Order: sequence, then structure tokens, then C-alpha cells
Amino acid sequence: MVKNEKVKVKSRQRMKKESLEGIYLIHGAKYQPPEVINEVPIDEYAKLGLTREQLLQMFKKMLRIRRFEEAVERLFLIEGKLIGLCHPYFGMEAVAVGVISALRPDDPIISTHRNHGHAIARGVPFKNLMAELFGKSTGTCKGLGGSMHAALSVEHNIPVVTAIVGSGIPIACGVGLALQYRKEKRIAVVFFGDGAVNTGAFNEGLNLAAVWRLPILFVCENNHYALSTPFYKVCAGESIASRGAAYGIKSFLVPNANDVIAVYLAAMKAVDRIRSENGPAFIECRTYRMKGHGIYDTGWYRPKEEVEEWMKKDPIDIFMKKLKMLRILDDDTLRRMEEEIEREIEQAIEEAEKAPILDFDALWDLLYVGSGARYGEWR
Repeated sequence: MVKNEKVKVKSRQRMKKESLEGIYLIHGAKYQPPEVINEVPIDEYAKLGLTREQLLQMFKKMLRIRRFEEAVERLFLIEGKLIGLCHPYFGMEAVAVGVISALRPDDPIISTHRNHGHAIARGVPFKNLMAELFGKSTGTCKGLGGSMHAALSVEHNIPVVTAIVGSGIPIACGVGLALQYRKEKRIAVVFFGDGAVNTGAFNEGLNLAAVWRLPILFVCENNHYALSTPFYKVCAGESIASRGAAYGIKSFLVPNANDVIAVYLAAMKAVDRIRSENGPAFIECRTYRMKGHGIYDTGWYRPKEEVEEWMKKDPIDIFMKKLKMLRILDDDTLRRMEEEIEREIEQAIEEAEKAPILDFDALWDLLYVGSGARYGEWR
């Protein structure tokens, strides 16, 4: 082979290699390890731009979630006024509040079967949530969805609440694509548990979001159990966050997601990156559900020592102590807060019990076939 021909071959090989590398970079597939966000010291709160009022609001939202779930548990297990499926958010309050506090009100949220915390953090009223649990027409889904869909509220930009594990992830891709197509600066946020990360929907959704650089924030609420299956028995790799990073998605790991400010910091970093049109971002929030998987589950499968250790990390108690140290929260403020929340919950229960059930004929107005359809007329 003559010298000129050798040069041409090498040139073509170099161009091919550079072209392939360029494709990988365009799709954002260059691996970067997850960024770890550890617990934030209280003297750094001011550096994050958080005001006294914002910190108090974050604490109040966490407290509202806890007290609402306690009331729901009472209505199911003690008073017997509620029946059916329900998946409380006990112990995970810092995740919902930390993430949603970093969002804009017009950022759409795709939620899961464990959705009460997301709804309350976003501002969905107690009365609408409680009415949904009672199956009443004043509920968020007119009493037709129940607990696993209670957070659905178009008014509060929660357009989808899906109970199928992992199914919100590809839906978020559709929402993200719509936002991208419209050239909006909004981002889609999807919550899911550690049980979702071994599904095809998880991997297909992350891959698509990375390739199309969709404005999506993926939030894995790793509470260490998929129903009764321990996380460490079914998930390979160093972390769930590393799976996001493997797709070239900027990923964050919050080892102690019971620290609401650490979650908030991770979410702010992720959100800022997405709004700058740098594609999707991923956060793994390691937390722990304080009760069983569902309302009737005792959680017997969890080691006693493990439960006791996590109970010492109650996110509300931790944040309350920090705010008291900063002299932002005192006993009088806490008492007034508790009384206000209690009154609102009891009023929500009273209104829900009195509210009517949706009239049967109203169901015809909720069908795609049109409001003119009645009984067998459309067949």
C-alpha cells in the first residue's frame, strides 16, 4: 500500500472513531459517578438562600404529611371508617418536601401508589384528599380513584398518579417530550420506589430520556423494601443512582434522605441543570418507611434492630431539633402549628363524611364516547 493510501485509511479510521465518540457525547452517555449529597450542617442553611419562613414552611409541610397519615391510619385500623388499599408515607416526609420545595408550582409531577405525601407537599387540600379516601364526589378523583390515585390534581399540576410499579417513568418521558416540543422551561418530575428499578419501564424510560435529552427529574424513593423484599437482595451495583449515571444522566445520591435540606440541595442542583437544557437528572433518596408496605401490613419481615435504628432518624424530629437550635422554631410556634393542622384534619373528615357519593349517571359524562351516551345507546 502506498504512503498516500495508508494516510487516507488512518484518516478514515480516526474520523470514524471521532464520529462515534461524538455520538456518545451528544447523547450524554459519558459516565460520571453519582454526586453524593451528605447531610447539610445548619450553619450552611443560609448559604442555600433559605429564609426563616421557607424553613418553617418545609417543616410544617412535613408535619402536615405525618399528621394526615396518622389520621388515615386511625380511620382504617381503629374507627373502621375507611376500607381498601392505602400505602402511608410515614418516615419519608423529607423526600417529598425536599424535592417539591425545589420545584416551580407549574412543574408537573407524576406520582405513585404511595402518593399522599407528594400531594400534601404540593398543596393539595386535606378536604379533597380525605373525601377521595371516603369515596365521595368532592374527592380529587370524585371518589373513583381511592388512596392510590388520591394525589391526582390538575389544579396542582399532578396530572398522573399511577399505581403500577414503575409505570410512571415512561409516562414522564411523554410529558417531558411535550414540554420540550413546546419549548417550555418546565420540567417533569417522576417519583418511584426502589422496587421499580428492576423493571423494563425503568431502563427503557431512562434510556429514552437520555437520548432525547428530555427535561425530566427522576426521583427514586429508596425506602429499602419493595413490599417485603429487601433492596440489597435484588439490586446489583453500588447504588441505584449509578444506574442513572450509566445512561449518561447526571445523578445524585442522598445517603440520608431523612435530612430534608440534603434532599432539597440535591433537587436544586438537579433542577438547575435540567432548566439549563442539559437533559434529565436522577436522584436516589435513601430513606425508610416507618410502617409496613400498606395500611394492614405490620412489617413483620423487617429485623427489629433495623427498625429501631431507623426510628432514631425520624426526619421530623431531626429537622425540628435543628430549627430549634437555630431559634427558628419554639414550643409555642410548634403548638399552634399542631393545633391548626389538627383542626384542618378533623374538619376534612367531617366534611368527607357528609359529602355525597357521585351519582351513577354522572359516570357517563366521564367516558370518552361522549356525554350523550346512556346505558346501551352507544353500543
